[in-house]
Amino acid sequence: MAPRTRFDALLERFFYRPDETVGAWLELAPEIADSIEEVDELPEEFLAFELSTETYAVPIGAVREILKVPIITSVPRVASHVLGVMNVRGEMLPVYDLKQRLNLEEAPARVEGPNDVPRGARVVLLKDPEGDAGILVDKVRGVVRLPLSKLEPAPSLGGDRRAVAGLGRQDGELFILLDVEQALA
Repeated sequence: MAPRTRFDALLERFFYRPDETVGAWLELAPEIADSIEEVDELPEEFLAFELSTETYAVPIGAVREILKVPIITSVPRVASHVLGVMNVRGEMLPVYDLKQRLNLEEAPARVEGPNDVPRGARVVLLKDPEGDAGILVDKVRGVVRLPLSKLEPAPSLGGDRRAVAGLGRQDGELFILLDVEQALA
């Protein structure tokens, strides 16, 4: 057997041994979770933003960046929910009007630049396998953390609301979760 070092003696004094008496303090120690269900679920992060009077959210991983509203060039003969294209550091990207896409407004918006929108409006650039694109939002609210196990399925609302993936709640506030691919379709 190797000789005991000073470090070994310190370790022996530091750690609890099952054969020693510990008194009442061990009863006060917190219990370790016996199963994974007892461990709190780590919430997912979503970017929350406003469209009209509703609050929407997309997974933070789908967001490329947030921009002030740039000059938007209209494109003839495109769907009514496409505002046009914008130049982002030499890259031409489409800009979508989700209010029109989600039937939140009757008439398509005519946006040519920052003077045509409220001061808090932004373009959120989303990553998409078909190619990145921007969506015009009234206001960016920030990042919210929602546990995936608490998300609710999307209600059948009728009409063309396939872009709604589900619902999330936090502190009494409702977040409508968007399916990015369907929203940009």
